Amino acid sequence: MPTRHQNGYVYRKKNRWYVRFYEYVMRQDGTVERVQKAQRIAPVCHDYRTKRSVMPLVTEFLSTFNSNHLSPEGTQSLESFVDQNYLPYVSRQKRPSTYRGYRNLWKCYLKTRCGHFRLRDFRTADGERLLAEIAKQHDLSRRSLVHIKNLMSGIFKHAKRLGAINGVNPMQDVSIPKARPCAETYAYPLQDILRLISVLPEPASTIVATAAFTGLRKSEIRGLLWENLREDALWVTQSVWERFVSEPKTERSKSVIPLIGPLAQRLEKHRQARGGPTSGFIFVSACKESQLGPVNLNSVFKRQIKPKLKEAKFEWHGWHAFRRGLATNLYQLGVPDKTIQAILRHSNLSTTMNSYVKSVPADAVAAMRSLERICTPYAPQVM
Repeated sequence: MPTRHQNGYVYRKKNRWYVRFYEYVMRQDGTVERVQKAQRIAPVCHDYRTKRSVMPLVTEFLSTFNSNHLSPEGTQSLESFVDQNYLPYVSRQKRPSTYRGYRNLWKCYLKTRCGHFRLRDFRTADGERLLAEIAKQHDLSRRSLVHIKNLMSGIFKHAKRLGAINGVNPMQDVSIPKARPCAETYAYPLQDILRLISVLPEPASTIVATAAFTGLRKSEIRGLLWENLREDALWVTQSVWERFVSEPKTERSKSVIPLIGPLAQRLEKHRQARGGPTSGFIFVSACKESQLGPVNLNSVFKRQIKPKLKEAKFEWHGWHAFRRGLATNLYQLGVPDKTIQAILRHSNLSTTMNSYVKSVPADAVAAMRSLERICTPYAPQVM
């Protein structure tokens, strides 16, 4: 919307200079209205004794309003923009689990703290104070703070794409406050996997074996179909999160995973126990009302896995620990890094090696023993 050139009306109130001007603002109902505003410009002092002396400051202040660089959409509050524009966009474009995570972060940590800001008034300094305040009031890990910063950055990126704001994303140079480190993740070693499979009843035992020897994500296990099982391989074609059926997490995740013999035999035995189906979900819910819907893995853990773990005094580290375990076990067997990446279907090799392959004590001991053998002839000099 074109902006009329304005010089503003400068006036003095007590010991300060103000300028009165007009601005286009967007109302809650989406309509645009031209409203009169007032802005403090400078104190009345030796340098600014007259209207003429403050005019350069007024001209500089009004330059952004006269340049057509400001959009009425930028006058929306962050709360209004996120609730009416950004979250609906995420709901359409992202996975349901991603939408749920963004929505929860916004409601829990951001809405009450920064929702009142107008889009175009939010600055890098405001973002810096925002993260510092959240870190001070909540015992969050550094990774959680990074997620919050990324969410805020995504909000302003979307605002730029819609033309609501211009210029640099205000979250770009915001730093991450000091916070507690992320908890170390766990990877199941092969001996623990075999022990766990041996003590669990069906179908929990076969589900765990599938997780451990394919590296499938939790949602991908739920989405497995009998149609995906052929020629001793699994074709990953979908994932199920809660009641939502969608494509796998990334394009690379839609791939083929070869099956080892024991797992293929287990799955065939599981098929025969189910009456030999050739279509539908491989692992179905035990709930009669589900009408052969996908298994609820939380329910499987509660009903079948947790009681057995308590009896066997075995510690549970979550479903994703099997995915890390596969990466680590393959690495110990000398499988090339790129092959492990392909099996886990990661887009980046660094993700596989840095987050999924865990350093194991046996590797460290072997490395130090090799160093010891080299150093032994020079023991006096070393000591």
